[in-house]
Amino acid sequence: MTRIVDKRKNGKNRSAVNRRRFLQRYKQQIKRAVADAVSQRSITDIEQGERINIPTRDISEPTFRHGRGGRREIVHPGNEEFLPGDKIPRPKGGGAGGSGSGKASKDGEGVDEFAFELSKEEFMEFFFEDLELPNLVKRKLTAIKSPKSVRAGFTTDGSPNNINVIRSLRSALGRRIALGAPYRKRLREAQERLEALKRHPDPAPESIRELEDEIRRLRIKINAIPFLDPVDLRYNHRITVPQPSTQAVMFCLMDVSGSMDQLKKEIAKRFFILLYLFLTRNYERIDIVFLRHHTIAKEVDEHDFFYSRETGGTVVSSVLELMRDIVAERYDPEEWNIYAAQASDGDNWHDDSPRCRELLLQDILPKVQYFAYVEITPEHHQSLWYEYQEVAAACAHFAMQRIDGPGDIYPVFRELFKKQEQT
Repeated sequence: MTRIVDKRKNGKNRSAVNRRRFLQRYKQQIKRAVADAVSQRSITDIEQGERINIPTRDISEPTFRHGRGGRREIVHPGNEEFLPGDKIPRPKGGGAGGSGSGKASKDGEGVDEFAFELSKEEFMEFFFEDLELPNLVKRKLTAIKSPKSVRAGFTTDGSPNNINVIRSLRSALGRRIALGAPYRKRLREAQERLEALKRHPDPAPESIRELEDEIRRLRIKINAIPFLDPVDLRYNHRITVPQPSTQAVMFCLMDVSGSMDQLKKEIAKRFFILLYLFLTRNYERIDIVFLRHHTIAKEVDEHDFFYSRETGGTVVSSVLELMRDIVAERYDPEEWNIYAAQASDGDNWHDDSPRCRELLLQDILPKVQYFAYVEITPEHHQSLWYEYQEVAAACAHFAMQRIDGPGDIYPVFRELFKKQEQT
């Protein structure tokens, strides 16, 4: 019996393959658990790991075991009440007499759970899995070349991490067959001569000893061929090749005027934080432009966009004009996929809303792939909403939703950026 003891040090990701297989196998249960976890935490805390509980009934698997055959009578040690042959009464039903601390289930199913920790990356993967930017690749491929690693066959030298076990063993097997073939042929011939000599009526002892010595030497030579030689090793070979890539830009437009009270501004910030996490996670080559406005619009960095405070009146057309100018200056629609998301309470200067509709229809929407507008108000719609309704009726790639409170942020976000069916 051969016993192999693996004394290699285990890395920190030694169970990564099994963990990934588990996550894929119970994907639906984990997605439901992630959705439940989202409802219990703040949007600003969304980019964290999570302790996930899955009911054991969802992960139970059939098992086989040897059962006891025939009839058995046994009294277990410590029993002071029953004798062999006694009939034990069935426990009373209802589930109310148990000793556990949990409550009984009405439908008879247990509530035991299997708990494990999702990392931040795994949680975000399930959180954003079925979302996408609509029409991501519609513009032509740009001249920018991004390096990409591709497989390029096999090589005889490389890192041990890239060793190809199957190719290496195949090469070793071929080498052993090729090197051992002459010896095996001579061995067969020597064995045949030895058998023929032993069957002879008057065998010569000297000849028999010579053949036995030759057979012994040939077997030693065959066994001396190494199982694995450095010349057998094969490694996966990868090369870096330049490939054309598409470019995308996302404009984030937010109203910070006086009509946007602190609650509305906080909801808008949460919406854009969710959008920001979504974009930076799913798209490697994407620019994000942050535009804030009251009566005057300006481009700001990420920190000022989310955390600085301003007051004043509202002129929404100022931010649309600034976006139009930035697109004309830095983002050629023939080279870039352009997206925009706007958050506002709908309040606007009384003569400015028609101007916003004209800017969208004439200058912005013909150049963008998708424009999403969210109105943050628990009250009646403002004038901007009705103007934007005309825009939505005329353009299929313009979407609008209303947010009443913090609980609507995630459902509205999913509605705006859900995956589109392929046509």
